Amino acid sequence: MREINAERITEEVSKMCISANYFLNNDVYCAMEKALEKEVSPVGKEMLCQLLKNADIAKETSMPICQDTGLAVVFVTIGQDVHIVGGSLKDAINEGVRKGYTEGYLRKSVVADPFIRVNTKDNTPAIIHYDIVEGDGLKIEIAPKGAGSENMSKLYMMKPSDGIEGAKKAILEIVEMAGPNPCPPMIVGVGCGGNFETAALLAKKALLRPVGSHSDKPHIKEMEEELLEKINSTGIGPQGLGGRTTALAVNIETFATHIACMPIAVNISCHVTRHAVCEL
Repeated sequence: MREINAERITEEVSKMCISANYFLNNDVYCAMEKALEKEVSPVGKEMLCQLLKNADIAKETSMPICQDTGLAVVFVTIGQDVHIVGGSLKDAINEGVRKGYTEGYLRKSVVADPFIRVNTKDNTPAIIHYDIVEGDGLKIEIAPKGAGSENMSKLYMMKPSDGIEGAKKAILEIVEMAGPNPCPPMIVGVGCGGNFETAALLAKKALLRPVGSHSDKPHIKEMEEELLEKINSTGIGPQGLGGRTTALAVNIETFATHIACMPIAVNISCHVTRHAVCEL
């Protein structure tokens, strides 16, 4: 049995909250640079240049990339041979979020109740997903998610008879309806299968995949590539001002499902798509 102190988890989570909001991930930055080379719209080119410049300024001055520093979404992969000492895992993570958002001067965007809407003033509680695996490792991934792109997400309980073509049509319609609202160029996370809640979680997890990676299932890889091409043919463009760069990636995750089900969830992310990871 391996012991990990809760204080160490708090410190790592705090650092990740800050770094995820200050530094644009390299895969996203490189994808925008490549998109700039291919973009044909003068306005689209200018918008991509501005986004890259914004990321550079944020990195150089240690400031948030975006004013919406997001709701902290945390994915925990913990080995069954790990024992957290000095406090609970949940409390350690939330304390890390509290510390990071306070010390990093990040906007606190969480309200305690969806109707009364009083701000908690420290960006907690975080949304935490746990996955227990074999071994004695602990991996923590943080993906702060802003509301502009999150509000564009959808979940459809489709019929199996709709098939893959029906799924592609639904995904494309969701992106077209979102238009400029998610601050494109976006990353489109898609979850297919499972049940109502599984599909949504798959879509969220799909956003963690590096830009440019693909599913190891040939028919899903083909679906990702086809949808990316069609999305970039909509003309929405960077920041919704026209061009060929509406999305940087379409990432699709799948899971087994019921014979009478075909849930399809789409979780759209903005051009920032913040993500930080540590392994303890």
